[in-house]
Amino acid sequence: MAVALVNARVLTDDGFRDDVAVLVNGDRITGIVAASDLRATTALRRDLHGHFLLPGFIDCQVNGGGDVLFNDAPTVDTIRRIGAAHRRYGTTGFLPTLISDSPEAMAAAIAATDAAIAAGVPGVLGIHLEGPYLAPQRKGAHDAAHFVRPQAGDIARAAALRGGVTLLTLAPEQVDDAALIEFVRRGVVIAAGHTAATYEQLMHAFSLGVRGVTHLFNAMTPLTGREPGAVGAALDHADSWCGLINDGHHVHAASLRTAIRAKPRGRLFLVTDAMPPVGGERDEFLLAGQRVLVRDGLCVNEQGALAGSALDMLTAVRNTVERLGLPLEDAARMASTWPAEFLGLRDRGRIAAGCAADFVVLGGDWTIRETWIAGCSDATLR
Repeated sequence: MAVALVNARVLTDDGFRDDVAVLVNGDRITGIVAASDLRATTALRRDLHGHFLLPGFIDCQVNGGGDVLFNDAPTVDTIRRIGAAHRRYGTTGFLPTLISDSPEAMAAAIAATDAAIAAGVPGVLGIHLEGPYLAPQRKGAHDAAHFVRPQAGDIARAAALRGGVTLLTLAPEQVDDAALIEFVRRGVVIAAGHTAATYEQLMHAFSLGVRGVTHLFNAMTPLTGREPGAVGAALDHADSWCGLINDGHHVHAASLRTAIRAKPRGRLFLVTDAMPPVGGERDEFLLAGQRVLVRDGLCVNEQGALAGSALDMLTAVRNTVERLGLPLEDAARMASTWPAEFLGLRDRGRIAAGCAADFVVLGGDWTIRETWIAGCSDATLR
């Protein structure tokens, strides 16, 4: 049955509107019409009580949630549990993320993602392979024993997903040009991360098709006066996208504000880099054999190094408004419209005719009142 979402502050392509209704039929938005024109439709009216209606949040980097880690059990059930945990915080589309692991684990993760998409698991849009083509000098919490330089078989394996998007994080200085070009030719979205690349190396990689960087500022060569590094290249390259972890721990607010001023509007997006505690109860877990502790919103290994985050996307959006001073319109687009554009998903991340009916109903008190994925509500409206 067609549904008309009414009485909401709707984030449209033209900004917030409170004088329109959003028409939904099946899994698609069929139109945005003036609220006064609803007499001409037989759609069932759904009153959203003046709340914000935002495009559903899209998270490109989700290692875990709901007390499970994708690396531990790369299965359809794990993907389903992760998606359900993050949906509570407004994430209606996500990429389960496999941290550097064995070829067998990579193959299993890709097969599980294909199966999850085929089974209609809510929200899964593809897979993010974070490694194993990374720089040992910038390994972070990754297990460098898995790091390799990709050969022909590795390229075929990484690009094997049949449905959805494959995002691959790699260190471009660890991959030769021919391999990089072949990944791009096969449709893989490439981001630079965990990289010791110089400014010149990353700018060259952008010219070959690298689309952006994974968690800007973290695990990459910094910007200094005489050596701009990977951070400088990412900020200087107008067309590249940059993911940001805005949890108050990974990056100083001043650095984030500097990036926002440096990049064209629409080229920065939010990621969580979330671990099992998001939507779960565990206060510690194992990552690549390392014990990771969760304390005061931080995930750190026993050496004190950051190991992912305990961040959810709603908190990332709120931090962007309250810590960085951006309007809700921009913060919401950083969690929806712009990651969709980065991934090349033209029918996601917007409230517009023809787009997927994925929504977040957000109260003015920063509470999620309802989420919709593919036209299906979780029915938690209060």
